[in-house]
Amino acid sequence: MPAQTIEVLDELIADFQDLPESDRLELLLEFSDNLPEPPERYAGHEDEMEQVTECQTPLFLAVEYSDEEDPIVTLIISAPPEAPTTRGFAGVLIEGLSGQRASEILTVPDDIPNRLGLTNALTPLRLRGMSALLGRIKRNITTHLS
Repeated sequence: MPAQTIEVLDELIADFQDLPESDRLELLLEFSDNLPEPPERYAGHEDEMEQVTECQTPLFLAVEYSDEEDPIVTLIISAPPEAPTTRGFAGVLIEGLSGQRASEILTVPDDIPNRLGLTNALTPLRLRGMSALLGRIKRNITTHLS
């Protein structure tokens, strides 16, 4: 049985796959421009966020939860403007995953960068950082649920 996926994320993946490979990086950069700034309570307080150390860019993550048994997850990601591909991937994850149930996010395949068709556009190091960000999100959720 294939892994379930989240409809919004599936639509984003389809948007990337519908483009010629040469245009996918440009779409990723559009997500970079649209990455929301962290809420005021995190501004200048990256120490209260989890650093994604596998990423070569200073990337910080906070995951917030609703009070339900299967909580709705809110993702907050801080990435510097000089790291547009990292910001772009963070933007894809926020748009595709934030506001979804924890149980749904845990079913998301780990190879999202590959599914976006970015393997030829980005270095292996960047792809590893992107996969690490998704891994951190899932690990945070698993820890929260246990």
